[in-house]
Amino acid sequence: MRIPLSWLREYAPLPEGASAEYLMETLVRVGLEEEDVHRPSDDISGPVVVGQVLTMEPEEHSNGKTVNWCTVRVVPEGEEQTLTGEGIDPSGIQGIVCGAHNFAPGDKVVVTLPGAVLPGNFAIAARKTYGHVSAGMIASVRELGIGDDHDGILVLSTLGLDPEIGSDALALLGLDDEAAEINVTPDRGYAFSIRGVAREYCHAVNEDFVDPATDLAQRAPAANASGHPVKIRDDAPIHDHQGATRFVARTVSGVDPEAPTPPWMSSRLRLAGIRSISLPVDISNYVMLEYGQPLHFYDADRLTGAIEVRRAHAGETLTTLDGKERSLDPEDLLITDETGPIGLAGVMGGASTEVTASTRRILVEAARFEEVSIARTRRRHRLPSEASKRFERGVDPLVAAAAAERAVELLEELAGGRAEEGVTDVFDHYYPHEIHCAVDYPSKRIGMEIAESDVITILEDIGATVVRTGDVLQVTVPSWRPDLLEPEDLAEEVARLSGYEKIPSTLPVPPSGRGLTVEQSVRRRCLNALAAAGLTEVASYPFVSEADNRLFGTPEENEPVPAIALANPISESFGSLQTSLLPGLVQVLKRNHSRGFRDLALYESALVFHPREHLGTQNIPAVGQKPDPGVLADLHAGLPRQPRHIAAILTGHDAQVSPGVTPRAYDWQDALDVARMVADTAGVRLDVRQGRHQAFHPGRTAELFVADGRRVGWAGELHPQVLKDLDLPTRTVAVEIDFTELARTAGAPVSAEAISGYPAVTQDVALVLDADIPAADVLKTLREGSGELLEDVRVFDDYRGSGIEEHKKSLACAMRFRAPDRTLTNDEASEIREAAIELASQRHGAVLRG
Repeated sequence: MRIPLSWLREYAPLPEGASAEYLMETLVRVGLEEEDVHRPSDDISGPVVVGQVLTMEPEEHSNGKTVNWCTVRVVPEGEEQTLTGEGIDPSGIQGIVCGAHNFAPGDKVVVTLPGAVLPGNFAIAARKTYGHVSAGMIASVRELGIGDDHDGILVLSTLGLDPEIGSDALALLGLDDEAAEINVTPDRGYAFSIRGVAREYCHAVNEDFVDPATDLAQRAPAANASGHPVKIRDDAPIHDHQGATRFVARTVSGVDPEAPTPPWMSSRLRLAGIRSISLPVDISNYVMLEYGQPLHFYDADRLTGAIEVRRAHAGETLTTLDGKERSLDPEDLLITDETGPIGLAGVMGGASTEVTASTRRILVEAARFEEVSIARTRRRHRLPSEASKRFERGVDPLVAAAAAERAVELLEELAGGRAEEGVTDVFDHYYPHEIHCAVDYPSKRIGMEIAESDVITILEDIGATVVRTGDVLQVTVPSWRPDLLEPEDLAEEVARLSGYEKIPSTLPVPPSGRGLTVEQSVRRRCLNALAAAGLTEVASYPFVSEADNRLFGTPEENEPVPAIALANPISESFGSLQTSLLPGLVQVLKRNHSRGFRDLALYESALVFHPREHLGTQNIPAVGQKPDPGVLADLHAGLPRQPRHIAAILTGHDAQVSPGVTPRAYDWQDALDVARMVADTAGVRLDVRQGRHQAFHPGRTAELFVADGRRVGWAGELHPQVLKDLDLPTRTVAVEIDFTELARTAGAPVSAEAISGYPAVTQDVALVLDADIPAADVLKTLREGSGELLEDVRVFDDYRGSGIEEHKKSLACAMRFRAPDRTLTNDEASEIREAAIELASQRHGAVLRG
């Protein structure tokens, strides 16, 4: 909303010399956001004066063009020229060459003298042209930046003006005015008017506001039987709200179709962002901006019979003012007469009753239409307008008669019209909304003490009627504030007009010794470690398909996966909440791979969702009340389990090709390394076992366990068929860890072992055993059989082939022994080794390879 300062000054006590910046700074105090400043003087500067053409001599030149050599008086006769500068004639008469021909000697025009600057940074100077020194320019409308007409110069008499010669033309045309632009939020539609902004300004500066609509409403004549007949009939109201609740109609006859729009009106409209079209159209726009009530003018002689407001019938069409024929929807609210539709109510009028240059009688419409109905019609037909913008936000139902009276008076004053006696006012009774609120409620809600008298004063200042009964306020909301519905809204108004800056800001003080929880601290370390290792963190959508949940959410094929279905999914492909992070990571990997990124190592930390037996609760706490422990318990019990997972997916190579560097393709061991990195950073020892999962390669899959036997995840290479079905690169590996389960084990402190100063003894052992026995089980047995003197054992070879029976394998393990208090002998190490081999033989049938 743009607010010309000269216009606002008629209704609010702006200080002398106030600027647009001052106005915006003031309005910010009451919650209106500043946007921009519009100041014509930034683009045009004087001297620009009123001149009178004395002589006009046409001259035809060799290029075929005829120009006029003119003398123009720019100082009243008998007075001296007070302006100085190169090219300004002290006699007060300027010689000017002009190519336009729409004027004559005696006409008063706008003269831009040497030294002036016009829009577009066009500087005016005395220069020789067509054999004369032209000292200035006689300006057109477009050259002054006040319109698009460039066919001829601006003759001031066409605007109904007869100013004094030499007077300031910038002030005459309103080019010395300025406007402040503010952003009006959807809930404060009343501020889409000079009336509404003036009220807010008075709130900001603590001045009394005098509503201009009050006096107009008193002057407006009452409805009578001779008014134009109007009927409101809504057989299909939206949400049970009638599409129209008021329709005021007034008729003005004897309108002069050639009457010009006065410069003060056109300049204000221009500053407000609306183009001047014709006097009747300009008056309707002017009143809309002034009072926030959209109007529509009909050519009364082109109306046929009574006006009816109704919903559209199937198959009806309407040609709107923009010349387009529109197919109407049964939900559209129409203005009709006996010929059919003549307008889209609150959005745009119809061409059949348009006010034209031949219009002599005008019917003024000031109506109130329901917000949702207008919003839907506007969106359906893609017809945004200043009128629909206001109707969508709610128009004051009591201002229609005052706005119509204002329009009638302007038509009488400026267009020579005469108001007819007939007045129509179809009004579905307005019932003001009441709110009951405790006197101390605003103070409690805002968080600072506000005197009871101040609360009442503020509510009365915004136009409410307040009646106190004991400790309760009965607040009758003003008609222009449909956004005030609850006690919370009143508290917001009290806070806004008291001053947001006065509300104390108090930060909560945490108890000493509090910090990150164990899980938060461990998670932060783990995620930092993954980033430091070169993986890239991503965030994917938590919405996945049911098929993806079945594939990645359980190790067994065809096993049902309990999941939470979305009530209103984006699409069927994203109809469930994720039970695994891998579907989202797969989509991120595919998207990046399709854009040319071949070497990818991605990870994500996020929640997954597992339904409980019961989801949700009927025990919903009331707004503005702190729920008791029982209600909170019900709310938490109705939430799904939401453990945190960490997952990673890798494909391509671990490095880029460069001199001296041979990249290595990622394989299942890299996925296992990611899992071990997370566990090591968390201080948890992982037990890695051969496993099976429907989404992973059957021979390259590891199950991840913690010390107490709880499974916390999977790692390995994704199944070749899965890679093919999902169009993923071959040899894509992945890992997913239930970090919530892992973090439970990470609570105990990790103790560093003492370093022995005695040498170690290393011995190897090769065991032949069944091929399906996991190496992890063999290592566990060797550790158990060796006792405390075994420092480390690892597999360094897995051989299957010549010399080994079918279905058998040879595991070669390196065993390192060390005593903490002495140098261990080879005989002692051998004895320990034999004990370990004996236990492996008993448990696994292992024999020492010869």
